Amino acid sequence: MNELTEKQRRVYAFIRDTIAERHTPPTRAEIAEALGFASANAAQAHLRTLERKGFIELNARLSRGIRLTATDDAPEPSDVEAGHALNLAVIGRVAAGAPLLAVEHVERHCEVDPALFARTPDYLLRVSGDSMTGVGIFDGDLLAVAQASEVRNGQVAVFRVEDEVTVKRFARDGHTARLQAENPDYDDIIVDTRRESLALEGIAVGVIRNLQ
Repeated sequence: MNELTEKQRRVYAFIRDTIAERHTPPTRAEIAEALGFASANAAQAHLRTLERKGFIELNARLSRGIRLTATDDAPEPSDVEAGHALNLAVIGRVAAGAPLLAVEHVERHCEVDPALFARTPDYLLRVSGDSMTGVGIFDGDLLAVAQASEVRNGQVAVFRVEDEVTVKRFARDGHTARLQAENPDYDDIIVDTRRESLALEGIAVGVIRNLQ
């Protein structure tokens, strides 16, 4: 039996789940973003390993050129080592000025498998709006968020701008922070950190689709 490392199992599970949910494979960049890899090249290295072990086939000419293959060794969801389920708060509509994890914002609690995420999340945030559809984050989805003190350029994260909470891709140039939308119908949010309040609420580490 071809054994996979934990990271390889997560890559395989992400590909499988993306195809099941969106009916199309993820791009290398989407794999890197979802699983916290430094670059698409790091994701490609795992894809080559999965192909060599017979779990997938790759088409280098297509950005989504990944096909799952039928193999007796393919890990089913139950085969991925999940550990203990996480009991996470689901954060819904957020009142202006109130802490994100305030009791009044918690819709309910939800048990999730930590193996679904590259990094253990601290809570789930219900997405409102469609400004991030370009990276597969849709209205009503639950965004898995890990609390963090820093965010790197290019990471998708949850921010509080003045009293508004938003999910965007981060870019910084000196004192200017750009919160980038992933939908051409929306403008980026530009924040001058010398004059405006910008707080990091956490890093996006995964998405749970259409969980009611």
